[in-house]
Amino acid sequence: IALANDSFVTEFILLGLTNKPELQTPLFLLFLVVYVITALGNLTLIILIVLNSHLHTPMYFFLLNLSIIDFCFSSVITPKMLMNFILKKNIISYTGCMTQVYFFCFFAISECYVLTSMAYDRYVAICNPLLYNLAMSHRVCLYLMLGSYFMAVSGAMIHTGFMLRLTFCDGNTINHYFCDLIPLLQLSCTSTYVNEVELFIVAGKDIIVPTVIIFTSYGFILSNIFHIKSTESRSKAFSTCSSHILAVTMFFGSSAFMYLKPSSAISMNEGKFSSIFYSTVVPMVNPLIYSLRNKDVKVALKKTLKRIF
Repeated sequence: IALANDSFVTEFILLGLTNKPELQTPLFLLFLVVYVITALGNLTLIILIVLNSHLHTPMYFFLLNLSIIDFCFSSVITPKMLMNFILKKNIISYTGCMTQVYFFCFFAISECYVLTSMAYDRYVAICNPLLYNLAMSHRVCLYLMLGSYFMAVSGAMIHTGFMLRLTFCDGNTINHYFCDLIPLLQLSCTSTYVNEVELFIVAGKDIIVPTVIIFTSYGFILSNIFHIKSTESRSKAFSTCSSHILAVTMFFGSSAFMYLKPSSAISMNEGKFSSIFYSTVVPMVNPLIYSLRNKDVKVALKKTLKRIF
């Protein structure tokens, strides 16, 4: 029976990360560990920030939102990937696939703009500390987060809306471990030119604009760091910034590789490898890079554990 969008496909088969039987169990265990670390790291950070009043600052407000996004982002992708390793045929309904597309886009775009807000926060804190309380007031922080979520909702609706206009005839096997935009474009039996233009424009805006703002902010921050006289303070600040830049580069670099070129030019094996970075690796390393090495977070962890025990 044809669906409302004239699609003849009612379900898709996800091929997963690899079709080699000997790799299924080791990869299942590896990504299960990654998912557990991601969940524990982000949920711990969420609890610590909520329960400890000394962490109720703009930086940790953005970190709280980033942790919520990373936990949800990973939960949209990883459980379905784990099923690929243990099921002979991993099936997802057409509705389930489009729902996954929407939430994948929502959390990915949210992450882009929250990382941008965090870079701006660090720029103000290091380069204009006297204006910090004014520039990063509660109202400004709230507006930045609302703006991030507005961009995410609108971007996800546009991507999903354009995906719903495509027709899928008899081909229903997605060469991927989740319902990503590019493999779905490659599967469609109708022209995808309009979708490719839309993807390039919208994804380009959501990747290039935040990237420019983030690296400009860190450029000013690093310039400021080089003027610090204390070698110890300079090396500590540089270490923190370089960690942040590494996480940002992994997320935006892998996203740009996947979405800023024609779908016909993308090998799906390369695409899967690239997707692992922004969908599983970055949500796992963000809590470690951004805060679990932080003295304030360690103090909060000790306080919280004392309360519990």
